[in-house]
Amino acid sequence: MKAERPYPQVHITPKGQRALQAGHPWVYAGEVTELTGPVEDGGLTDIIGSKGAYLGTGFYNSHSLIRCRLLSRNANDRFDDAFWQRRVQYAWDYRKSVMPPEDLLCCRVIFGEADGFPGLTVDRFGPVLVAQVLSLGMERIQQRLLPLLAQVLRRDGQDIAGIYLRNDVALREKEGLAQGKGWFPLPGEEEPTLTESGIVENGIRYHVDFINGQKTGFFLDQKYNRQAVARLAKGRTVLDCFTHTGSFALNAAKGGAKHVTAVDVSEFAVQCAAENARLNGLDGVMECRAANVFDLLPELEKAPKSYDFIILDPPAFTKSRKTIDSAMTGYKEINYRAMKLLPRGGYLATCSCSHFASTERFIAMLRSAAHDAGVQLRQIEQRQQSCDHPILWGVEETDYLKFFLFQVV
Repeated sequence: MKAERPYPQVHITPKGQRALQAGHPWVYAGEVTELTGPVEDGGLTDIIGSKGAYLGTGFYNSHSLIRCRLLSRNANDRFDDAFWQRRVQYAWDYRKSVMPPEDLLCCRVIFGEADGFPGLTVDRFGPVLVAQVLSLGMERIQQRLLPLLAQVLRRDGQDIAGIYLRNDVALREKEGLAQGKGWFPLPGEEEPTLTESGIVENGIRYHVDFINGQKTGFFLDQKYNRQAVARLAKGRTVLDCFTHTGSFALNAAKGGAKHVTAVDVSEFAVQCAAENARLNGLDGVMECRAANVFDLLPELEKAPKSYDFIILDPPAFTKSRKTIDSAMTGYKEINYRAMKLLPRGGYLATCSCSHFASTERFIAMLRSAAHDAGVQLRQIEQRQQSCDHPILWGVEETDYLKFFLFQVV
């Protein structure tokens, strides 16, 4: 006799079942056929296939297009504190296995679905953990989960002063959640007085404004791609486009570049990049400039070709399937202009951080841009996001960063 399950049930279509069995952790609204029992938004439900088979247990939300976010495929799991502590420990042990100790001081500790925490992102910047809670289910258990997170890291000897919530993102509204930000109240602890944190990545120091900076305050996913750029930069004149806080430019300058021009449309970002250059004693070789890259690259074509290394690290040009075509047009424009601007033998680093712009489409765009620019590309490396942002096969959303290094020949 089968043991009775304590959770209500969400019955789904054969299409939804195939997606789950292929590894994807989401059930969409159109894949739900029936609800059995008192299903509560943000609560746990069993997901049942078209022939009554148990497929897993996850968080339910009637307000979201993603009706269920899978937590476990194991019918024996009990979602108590011990379960969440094991899962946090597993995520932290993974980072300790794949990264050197010094990189654990600034890394992504939890990467949502790839670590079994649907709708949760946690980045570490020295003593501060910065969390984004993007699903109702995670919001409902954060009072249990986040203290466990701090506890696991502290038991490992990590200095954790507090957890800051960066929930000021519109995506929360799709889950029926309000936006906001502030310190998470760890039980029995006073609120930290920190407003920024200092980190060292690849030997470069940064001030991270985790309260006002983009997303959680700093983009950690290009850590090792920046090292690849630094290795090629020695003696070169570098143009870093979409520099944000200057990370690629700083790595190029530290790698021995003759001169680096860091460009961003945001005056605030340019000021941050300039401050980071001064902080590292690199302001003598690094110039920071506010400009629109789409306007700047055509202007530079009219001048003598003075750059022999161009870096293109734009923000995501598309955040939905509906705008992929226009996004690819934007990617082609900047890559075409950069290829035209570079001399023969020059170097190009180019990337996309949108998972909707697939690797296949990005490569096709690069081929087209090279053809139109009348150049041939010699590929040096094809890379992805750093290993603290693991790619979970079957979950295409976790495979988002494309990064290529080329020589123009």
